[in-house]
Amino acid sequence: MKERVPGARFIGMGGDRMRAHGVELIAELDTLAVMGFVEVLPRVPYFLRLEGRVLELIEARRPDLVVLVDYPGFNMRIARAARARGCRVLYYIAPQVWAWKRGRARKLADTTDGVATILPFEADLLREYGAKAEYVGHPLLDRPDEVPGRNACFTAWGLDPERPLLAVLPGSRHQELQQHLEPFVDIARAVTDRRPDVQVAVSRAETMEEELFQGLGFPVVTETRALQRWSDAALVKSGTSTLETALERTPFVIAYRTSRLNAALARYVLHIDHIGLPNLVLDHRAVPELLQDEVTPEVVAPLLLELLDPESEARTTQLAHLGRVIDRLGTSGASSRVAEMACSIMEAEA
Repeated sequence: MKERVPGARFIGMGGDRMRAHGVELIAELDTLAVMGFVEVLPRVPYFLRLEGRVLELIEARRPDLVVLVDYPGFNMRIARAARARGCRVLYYIAPQVWAWKRGRARKLADTTDGVATILPFEADLLREYGAKAEYVGHPLLDRPDEVPGRNACFTAWGLDPERPLLAVLPGSRHQELQQHLEPFVDIARAVTDRRPDVQVAVSRAETMEEELFQGLGFPVVTETRALQRWSDAALVKSGTSTLETALERTPFVIAYRTSRLNAALARYVLHIDHIGLPNLVLDHRAVPELLQDEVTPEVVAPLLLELLDPESEARTTQLAHLGRVIDRLGTSGASSRVAEMACSIMEAEA
């Protein structure tokens, strides 16, 4: 946007990188990190105050364009209020109306001037409800390929490059670690009990404290993308990391646990056959998905052992499916396409 609109000013919510690019921040992103139906309830007063600040800003500054990124519970209300104040609205990373609350699709059509989607099937669905939606590609495809080689990574991690490696990705938020770290490590131990030649490395997001990962008995690494690329198989918490792992063409198993109350609510409101992004892109269960009480060594370890076998049909089949995921996502350039949409919306006649 800065390249296309020299002199443009940006105000909003973000992190250090947004600030470094000259965005005037009214809230930090880490204050918004909360997951689950139940966990959000104590934060409701904070979000209401923040919503009030954003609406005051829109009222006072009357921005030429309001760009809303993801976070539908908050941003859908901002979209409606911004349009009511005469502002143009671009929504980037659309609410997952295909999973739940399809009524939001109609609301998006009524409250936005454009919707940029990051999954290929989303744009068609939203257009059915009247939204001006465009598939822009997935931003993960824009990442520079700066991953060190396999031998360099294994040496840095204290591992043997001649032995197979199982990656464990339990999540990047405290809530996720509480649910996944212990069972994921137990599953990894079950794999090494059956295959002592297999090495294990656990991914730690740089935002997570080191002490949370002490005493696991396996190396802990922060170079998650390199771990995804050079591992022979992976155990991955549901979320964006599943698509990241698919893009690295590493066979994996998806697992997810949450509180029993959250799980019960999810079963009531969700209307999808898959939770993993690669499976959603393909509309096919290409990658195994295990939920709640299924996330045990007895259930998951055999699946991982199959994927660690270079001659197994499970591994060969999944690798072929991962190639199809990559083909469906298309090419890089999501950020440029969104910037073009933003400029077109601002330049369009009222």
